[in-house]
Amino acid sequence: MRPISIHTSAWRYPGAFADANFNFAHYKRFAQTLERGCFDAFFMADHLAVLNMPMQALQRSATVTSFDPLTLLPALAAVTEHLGLIATASTSYNDPYHIARRFASLDHISGGRAGWNVVTSANPREALNFGREDHLEHADRYRRAREFYEVVIGLWDSWADDAFIRDVERGIYFDAERLHVLDHRGEYFKVRGPLNVARPIQGWPVIVQAGSSEDGRRLAAETAEMVFSADSSLESARAFYADVKQRMVAFGRDPDHLKIMPGAFVIVGNSKEEAQAKKAHLDSLVHQDSGLSSLSILLGHDISDYELDKPLPDIPESNASKSSRDKLLGRSRREGLTIRQLAQWVGGSFGVMEIIGTPTEIADEMERWLITEACDGFNIMFPYLPQGLDDFVEQVTPELQRRGIFKTAYAGNTLRENLGLPRPPNRFFPN
Repeated sequence: MRPISIHTSAWRYPGAFADANFNFAHYKRFAQTLERGCFDAFFMADHLAVLNMPMQALQRSATVTSFDPLTLLPALAAVTEHLGLIATASTSYNDPYHIARRFASLDHISGGRAGWNVVTSANPREALNFGREDHLEHADRYRRAREFYEVVIGLWDSWADDAFIRDVERGIYFDAERLHVLDHRGEYFKVRGPLNVARPIQGWPVIVQAGSSEDGRRLAAETAEMVFSADSSLESARAFYADVKQRMVAFGRDPDHLKIMPGAFVIVGNSKEEAQAKKAHLDSLVHQDSGLSSLSILLGHDISDYELDKPLPDIPESNASKSSRDKLLGRSRREGLTIRQLAQWVGGSFGVMEIIGTPTEIADEMERWLITEACDGFNIMFPYLPQGLDDFVEQVTPELQRRGIFKTAYAGNTLRENLGLPRPPNRFFPN
């Protein structure tokens, strides 16, 4: 959910909830529909500034406004029972103590359903909202993120699971021997602790990561339990899957303890032709300004003055997302796309895998990715809401369940249980 759909024209599609970004009633409906469809989690992407694009394009963007995820998700926790709740929070423009406290609180409020999407921020405008003139360099962002993560999990482990004895007779609320003071002193942070929230129900909320650069893959292999990837071809997805899982082994981690979930932009139709017609109509609503600006953001380079009907030239590296740039350059070269064609694709599904067809055809493609070790599941992106979500839950979910490759009921009460992930032991109180 970005904040409701990744497609730049989703809000313009007939029947779409154009005001959904700041209408809690709509979010409540979406979350409850996802839960009815046995989805593992509601994942809310986020950014801490308006998008870095010219005003003529920005005024067409529905992502210009959205709720703060860590305000919205506790509210959704109160109206759902099983659905995981994953929020993006930047390690570049937050402090570890705040993040540890807010996610621990969300985990308790939701009964153990929280997940933290660890991002380093790619939008340089975010720096301007936090007292900085320049965005942190790519390598610095990832070094900071690694230390940030260590501080957060250290704070989550401040209290042993059995620390709160609440002995009414003796008047002792907690066992002082079961409290750890972190006293972290590192390159980027000095944090004493302890956290003033009990250890999360899950031990730690599920750790999610989305980077695919060299630094991103390393961070995922070391720390993540779920990765949202953006591979649009089976071949590249299989290579990414094998690479990250092998890196985990090198770090002494079990590869089964990480779920790789590529983005899948799904449009359902009663026939292939009907689904393609929906996509064509949706894409026809993308204004050229939006597509070119989205492409510029992902490339980290302004391409507005280039000739649109010529191929994309060599684009130098920037301080933006390196993996997005590399993926777009690769596709442009492979398929001989012009800048106009590439902008249209990016402005639509943002460059992720597209699965467009009947429920059977969609299930066929998803099954193919699963059985060939290209992924462990999917991060479904709906083309427009509410209909795109309703179509998936009412038509695709039953087909997946019929094949025995998707659950018919939740396995447990926590997000970890439903994903088949272990509860991490407390690093300071292992017993």
